Amino acid sequence: MFTGIIEDVGTVEAIDRRANALVLTLSTELTDLELGDSVAVNGPCLTVVEIDESAETFTVEVTPETYRRTNLRELHPGSPVNLESALQLNDGLDGHLVTGHIDGTGVVTDLRREEKARIYSIRPPEKLLPYLAEKGSVAVDGVSLTVVDVDRTFSVSITDFTEEETILTETGVGDEVNLEVDVIARYVERLAGEADGETDLMEKLEELNQ
Repeated sequence: MFTGIIEDVGTVEAIDRRANALVLTLSTELTDLELGDSVAVNGPCLTVVEIDESAETFTVEVTPETYRRTNLRELHPGSPVNLESALQLNDGLDGHLVTGHIDGTGVVTDLRREEKARIYSIRPPEKLLPYLAEKGSVAVDGVSLTVVDVDRTFSVSITDFTEEETILTETGVGDEVNLEVDVIARYVERLAGEADGETDLMEKLEELNQ
């Protein structure tokens, strides 16, 4: 699990492309990584398979499923990437619970400034719209953000600090971004699909709280 609070912006040092899969070598200032650790790279949860401490790099493998579902396939040497190591049980939860399992990619359709923040409008896949709600949570390229409003697109407000400390500072209109909807929204939708009406849904939710 992750929080969506980016710890470092790393750089792609090398890419080994293997059909519909990738091996990425990334440089970073994160110093506590170990073999087998989980790291979110632009959102997707990947496993560290190699570490070069002298070069301050680590290597992760991108499976065909992750390759198809995410924008990692667009990376090239020199690309910046958002990095977050896995949440520890004694860590604070400053963002929201993020699994690192990307639901799909969206396209940035508009950017506009609003005082010391920028509003990003993003067009998600239609199947993700039911999971997006005003004031709900969403992870964009691994960054925990709050949904401002939802129609055919949804918008998020990003402070200057968050933008400057992540790769969102380089994101523009037309760019593809990784999206992970709130895990709670997934389960509520699942329960709603199994329930017969509002009463049954409330009963199921009460059962979970017992």
